[in-house]
Amino acid sequence: MSFTGKYELQSQENFEPFMKALGLPDDQIQKGKDIKSISEIVQDGKKFKVTVTTGSKVLHNEFTVGEECEMELLTGEKVKAVVQLEGNKLVANLKGLTSVTELNGDTITNTLTMGDLTYKRISKRI
Repeated sequence: MSFTGKYELQSQENFEPFMKALGLPDDQIQKGKDIKSISEIVQDGKKFKVTVTTGSKVLHNEFTVGEECEMELLTGEKVKAVVQLEGNKLVANLKGLTSVTELNGDTITNTLTMGDLTYKRISKRI
């Protein structure tokens, strides 16, 4: 099973409240809420390169499963994290935030949880 591919955002839940809780300014939240972001994942064994393009904002992270890396958050802040591969899921804990990215066929579901707030993104392979 390979995560490699390009995925376009199809739907999302709780975008605005989650982004507010992260501390994103309202103008950025309003700009980003209706943009269909494109995620590109390149997997080479345990190494991953993930690029998420949302309008003019590009978020790029590289990591190796099981090894500490530096990852950039949606806010631009860089944090240390270790990503684990659990079956068909990539799981990371980033500064009080849990990210689970699950691959099912041509659909990727990314769930971010912070406290009791959950943000869910569903993207399809293009």
